[in-house]
Amino acid sequence: MAGFVDECLINVRGGDGGAGAVSTRREAHVPKGGPDGGDGGGGGDVWLVADRNVASLLAFADHPHRRAESGKHGQGKKRHGASGADLEVLVPEGTQVLDRDRTVLADLVHAGDRYLAAEGGQGGKGNARFLSNKRRAPHFAEQGEEGDERWLILELKLMADVALVGFPNVGKSTLISRISAAKPKVADYPFTTLEPHLGVVRLDDDVEFVVADIPGLIEGASEGKGLGHRFLRHVERARVLVLLLDLAGGADGATSPVDQQKILLGELRQYQPDLLERPRVIVGSRADIAQADLDSPPVDLRISAVTGEGVPTLIGRMATEVRRARDEEPEPEAFVVHRPAGEGFRIERESDGSYRVVGRQAERAVAFSDLTNLDALDEAHRRLRKLGVDRALDRAGVKEGDTVHIGKLSFDYEAEG
Repeated sequence: MAGFVDECLINVRGGDGGAGAVSTRREAHVPKGGPDGGDGGGGGDVWLVADRNVASLLAFADHPHRRAESGKHGQGKKRHGASGADLEVLVPEGTQVLDRDRTVLADLVHAGDRYLAAEGGQGGKGNARFLSNKRRAPHFAEQGEEGDERWLILELKLMADVALVGFPNVGKSTLISRISAAKPKVADYPFTTLEPHLGVVRLDDDVEFVVADIPGLIEGASEGKGLGHRFLRHVERARVLVLLLDLAGGADGATSPVDQQKILLGELRQYQPDLLERPRVIVGSRADIAQADLDSPPVDLRISAVTGEGVPTLIGRMATEVRRARDEEPEPEAFVVHRPAGEGFRIERESDGSYRVVGRQAERAVAFSDLTNLDALDEAHRRLRKLGVDRALDRAGVKEGDTVHIGKLSFDYEAEG
């Protein structure tokens, strides 16, 4: 049986751009046809798209690589290569996208939210693009640019109106199976629920809300004990919290409801203090086997998910709190489409004492098919000067004769006279 996956790594790569063509028009009675190499097509982008029909990140657990289509190469007669198709990767609503140092890049909360995860490479220009009064027969073209590639962390935080929070074996799974169509595994031992479950509750007045069965919390969960952080993050987006206190004393039969409440509120506070500001309902669970000698805090109602005692009242209370929370919520802000920020270039010192110019613009300036061609070298130098690479190298302390690398090009630096 497939499991629930709420965190994974994904490798995304944009398609490579197609190379420009080097071609000369050759036809009868056209002695000076000139260059007619077409441009290469651009590579496709990789987009992460929130979709409400996707429930977990299971699809990426064993197959983390996603790559967009590459562009086609240009051809003679100024025939441009076709662009590669974009790739849309569907993820659940509530997915956060993080880089490897866990900086949040995007939060895909609503269906249709999109994040540009990897940009495709630009197609190379064909030799027809380099025709000028000075250069009548260019025999060089640009190579296609490689697409972006990177590893990202996807982290799912369930989108639910109500989160059921309590100790292990307090009756959360039994309750959600009674009030909704969800069918979680239920048994009489702790930690039955090792993954969250969602259930949809529909009332006769067309009110509908989603309830999340959060796996049982234990003391120390906010510090990562057990699977605390993985469980607690699914509480973050709930509008209403329902704290289930086991009136039978918990799994060990000795943890009083008073202590359960103290521990649960303490774990929520330590994990994210504003969780205590959410509307919450305190419920005494397993009322059918309650121990009379246990200290019990004031509860809003008592229920038994097994016999059904108090369950309709609880559903009505949850519906009331959800309605109120929805009414008080501000209008959601429009989702900002994130794009990788365009970078300039930087100068880095290599371990052997040489210098490397790093940056997409600089690397593209030397991405020609034949850098032994003097015209191609001349064009590369012109582009680098326009970008200010020569001035940057000078400011970085590069001396005459030092080796400089830009992409696949290496040369000995010569200061301009």
